[in-house]
Amino acid sequence: MPLPARSSICFLCQTKATLLAPSILPTSWQTTRGMATVRLRRKAARMALSPTVSKPSLPSPNKPRRERAGPFASMNQTQARIRDTPRTRSQAALKRSGEEGKMEKKESPLYRALKMQTTLTAVPYGRRSAIKARLADITSFDHFPLLPAVRQSIFGQALAGLTDVTPTPIQRLAIPELLLDESKKKKKVNKANEDEEEYNFDQYLLAAETGSGKTLAYLLPIVDAIKRAEVLDIEEEKVLEEQKAREREERMKNKAFDLDPEEPPMTNAARPRAIILVPTSELVSQVGSQLKELAHTVKYRSGEISSTFTPRRIKNTLFHPAGIDILVSTPHLLSSVARSNPNILSRVTHLVLDEADSLMDRSFIPTTSEIIAKVAPSLKKLILCSATIPRSLDNQLRKRFPDLQRLTTPNLHAIPRRVQLGVVDIEKEPYRGNRNLACADVIWSIGKAGDRHEHTETWGPLNAYMEPKVKKIIVFVNEREEADEVASFLQSKGIDAVSLSRDTDSRKQQETLSQFTEVKLPPTAEEIMINKKKNRAAGSIPFELPERQEPIRRLPDTKVLVTTDIASRGIDTLAVKTVILYHVPHTTIDFIHRLGRLGRMGKRGRGVVLVGKKDRKDVVREVREGMFRGQALI
Repeated sequence: MPLPARSSICFLCQTKATLLAPSILPTSWQTTRGMATVRLRRKAARMALSPTVSKPSLPSPNKPRRERAGPFASMNQTQARIRDTPRTRSQAALKRSGEEGKMEKKESPLYRALKMQTTLTAVPYGRRSAIKARLADITSFDHFPLLPAVRQSIFGQALAGLTDVTPTPIQRLAIPELLLDESKKKKKVNKANEDEEEYNFDQYLLAAETGSGKTLAYLLPIVDAIKRAEVLDIEEEKVLEEQKAREREERMKNKAFDLDPEEPPMTNAARPRAIILVPTSELVSQVGSQLKELAHTVKYRSGEISSTFTPRRIKNTLFHPAGIDILVSTPHLLSSVARSNPNILSRVTHLVLDEADSLMDRSFIPTTSEIIAKVAPSLKKLILCSATIPRSLDNQLRKRFPDLQRLTTPNLHAIPRRVQLGVVDIEKEPYRGNRNLACADVIWSIGKAGDRHEHTETWGPLNAYMEPKVKKIIVFVNEREEADEVASFLQSKGIDAVSLSRDTDSRKQQETLSQFTEVKLPPTAEEIMINKKKNRAAGSIPFELPERQEPIRRLPDTKVLVTTDIASRGIDTLAVKTVILYHVPHTTIDFIHRLGRLGRMGKRGRGVVLVGKKDRKDVVREVREGMFRGQALI
C-alpha cells in the first residue's frame, strides 16, 4: 500500500504500519456499522434541544434566592427550617374543619376532667361583674323597705350576737325584688295538660353559694307580706261583717218564720298563706326553728309537718283554731294531706321551693308540679332557691317558666377561698391502701393540733364556767352502708364518732344533727359573775381527787359525724370547721354541697380528700386549682 509523499510520521513507524496493515484494518460491514454509530452520536446541535430548556435560567421573583451557606447565612430568615415537623394550622382553618376542639383533646389525655363530669350551668363572668357592681351600694338592712317589726327581728333574733350585721349578696339581690307590691302578669303554657294557662304570679330563682343566707333572703319578704296582708284582711273583715249584718236583717224581715240553719263562718285553720317546701325532714326542722325565732318579735303563726311526726301532731299543727300563716313541709306529705283537705292550698300567696335542684328532679317533679298547679289560682310569688343550677334544672325552668327572673350572686358555683382543701394519698406509707386507717390518722392529727387552751380539762367546780372547745368534724361517704362501718372503726381507735344515714331513727337523727348545728354563744358578763359566785361557794367544800386509773388512749374534745349526702344540703353546720371526704365525690355538685358545710357566715374551714388508686385524681386537682383561684367549678 503506497504512502503519501509528505508525511510527518517517522520512517520506523511507517515500516510497522505497512507490515501490519492486512491484520488491523476492519472488514467492510464493520466499517459501515461504525460510521452509522458515529452519525447517531454526533448529531448537529441545531437539530436537538436541551432537556433543561423549559426551566428558567434566572431565579423566580416569588421564591427567595437560596444562598450558599456562609458565616452570615440564614440571618434574614422569618421561619425556622426544621425538618420532619408539620406546619401548624391557623385557628380559622381548624374552626372551618371542625377540629378546633379535637386538637385540645389530643394535647391532654384528661382534657378538663371537670368539664367531662360537670352538670352545672355556666354563668358568664361579665354578668357576675355587673351584679357585683350593682351590690356595692347596699351596705345595711335599712336600705330595704321592711316593716319596723321585721327589721327589728333581724338584729334581735335572726342575727343575734353578731357585731357587724350586713346583708349578704343574695339578700341584697332578693329582698328588694321580693318586696315589690305590684306583680306583673306572666303567661306560661302548661306542657303537662297541653292547655294554655295564664299564671298571674311572679317567678324568681335565688341562686347563691352555700352558707350565704338564702333562707333569710326569702323569709323576711314573706313575713313582711303576711303582716301587710293582715292589716288588709282586718279592714275587709269589717266590711264583710257590716254586709252580713245588713243581709241578716233583711232576711229576718222577709222570712220571719223561716228557720234555715246558718252556714258556719270560714276559718283560717289549715289554710296557710305561705308554704315552704324542702326535700328532707332535717331541713323542715331547721327552717321551722328559724321561723319560730323570728316570731318572737314579729307576731305570726308558723308550723312544720314532717313524716317523722305523729298523725296527731300533724293534725294539731294544721287544724289549730287560731289558724296558720306559714307552713314548712315536704312535698309528698303536703300532697297527701291536700288530697283529703283541698282547702289547705286555697289561700296560698307565696310558695317556696327550697333546694329546688332536688325538688325538680325525677323523684320530686310529679308531686311538685301537682302542688304548683293547685296553688296557681291564688299564688302571687313562686320562689325557687338553690345553691347550684344543674343543666337539667336549667332546661326545665326554661320550658316551664320562661319568664323566670334569675337572681344569681357573683360567686355562684364557687367554693369560698377561705376554705382550704388538702389531699391525702392512701396508697403511700403508712396506709398502704387502708382508707379507714388514713381517715383515723387525719382525725387524730386534727384533734391534737391547736392551742393548749382548746384542750384544757376542767378540774372540779373551780373552772366550771370555762368549757373546753370541742372540735367537730364531718366525714362524708358515698354509700350509706359504709357510714356505720366507718363510725365503728373510728370508735375502735378512740374517736367519739356517730353515724347518720336514711336508716337512722328519726329521733336519733335530730339529736345527732343538733350536736353539729348548734353554736354556743360566749357567756355574758352576768353569767360569768354568777358562775364565779357558785365556784366560791363550792370552793370551801373539800373534795378528793379521783384515784389514778390506767390511761386509755382516746382523742379528747373531738366529735365526728360520719354521714352521707343527707347532711350535705341546707344543713347549717356553723360549728363545723373540718370536712373529710372519705370518697371522692361523683360530680362537682357533690363537691360544692359537701365542702359547702364549711366557710359559712365568713368563717374559715378545712377540707381533706382521701384519694386512692381508683379515684379520679384529675378531678381533685382541678377542684383544688379552682378553689385556689376563686373560680366557679364549671
